[in-house]
Amino acid sequence: MSGHSKWSTIKHKKGAADAKRGKMFSRISKEVQIAVKEGGADADSNPRLRTAIQNARSVNMPKDNITRAIKKASEEGGDKLQEVTFEGYGVGGVAVFVECTTDNNNRTVGSIRHIFSKRGGSLGTNGSLSFIFDRKGVFEVQKTEDMNIEDFELELIDAGAEDLEIEGDMIIITTALEDFNKVQKELEELNIEVQNAGLQRIPNLYKALPVDDAKRLLAMIDYFEDDEDVQNVYHNLEMTDELAAALEE
Repeated sequence: MSGHSKWSTIKHKKGAADAKRGKMFSRISKEVQIAVKEGGADADSNPRLRTAIQNARSVNMPKDNITRAIKKASEEGGDKLQEVTFEGYGVGGVAVFVECTTDNNNRTVGSIRHIFSKRGGSLGTNGSLSFIFDRKGVFEVQKTEDMNIEDFELELIDAGAEDLEIEGDMIIITTALEDFNKVQKELEELNIEVQNAGLQRIPNLYKALPVDDAKRLLAMIDYFEDDEDVQNVYHNLEMTDELAAALEE
């Protein structure tokens, strides 16, 4: 899929914020709880929960944490978590899509609106960015020496994968939204360990900015990612060579 490498580069470059261990565990715990509320506590019959547990294990989240999250969501009267999304524009008209999980919608709305306005952006209406972002399934798999990439790719394409790209020692697999579960099942049957998986919002067009403006935009993204209610942030800033060099300084 055209542009995926650029998106992936941006995601990995800005992944430093996600490296904060406590925040990462909190995000995954919320995803586990939402998955349980949506499809039940049995991972075998709940693909979303299976994916969340898989992601938890990939970052060495303690088993007790996973069990507590499942129990919390299963208990009557537990946290009333809900998923909410926000769409808007940052510096230079870069599109920004924010996914949140919250137990207090008013708090979250106020916080997201504040970050947009204080950091040179503007909050838009839901659906305003639908022409920019496509919802796709994305799997990250560790490449191994004995893996036949061509055969692996053909098997995944038969299962519904749209694209496969190699970035360093990682294989990035992209699927259509409706084929996510089929590809997940195929990877399980092939005994392929998935490092990370989920539904992502991938831009189909990108916007380049001067380096100083791009840094301001990325600073706003950091503020979003530091918010306790924010699960994921997506944007369509183009990672130009000039910007990539500036971020390495």
